Amino acid sequence: MNVSAAAVASAVTFLWLGMVLAISFLEAPLKFRAPGVTLPLGLGIGRLVFRALNRVEAALAAALVVAGVTGRPPVTPAAAGLVAVAALAVQLAAVRPGLNRRSDRVLAGEDAPRSRAHHAYIALELVKVVALLVLGVSLLAALS
Repeated sequence: MNVSAAAVASAVTFLWLGMVLAISFLEAPLKFRAPGVTLPLGLGIGRLVFRALNRVEAALAAALVVAGVTGRPPVTPAAAGLVAVAALAVQLAAVRPGLNRRSDRVLAGEDAPRSRAHHAYIALELVKVVALLVLGVSLLAALS
């Protein structure tokens, strides 16, 4: 892989990883522990935050794809990048719509049961984190 593409992909990867860790594994669970934050309020905040995160993730995924196409990475970073991008695609296309339907119901005042889609989203976040770690480390190794 050429040095420029590997450097860009590495920066993009660690930026994406940091955002996922900060939002999904720090901000999301903590907001519901803040005084006065009700379930509807937390869901409303979460929808805004995750909508923004997912848009940024899509842009970062696109940048990784461009770097991969132009840089022709070795198998390990290519596979890890594909796993991260695929996990994001599944989250956006298959999981988020169900989560949005449930949060719509809660925000409308309904006492909706907890969604199993939330567990799928978390599992995909874990897959994405591992894939991004493998990608980032393998890109750094390619740079040395």
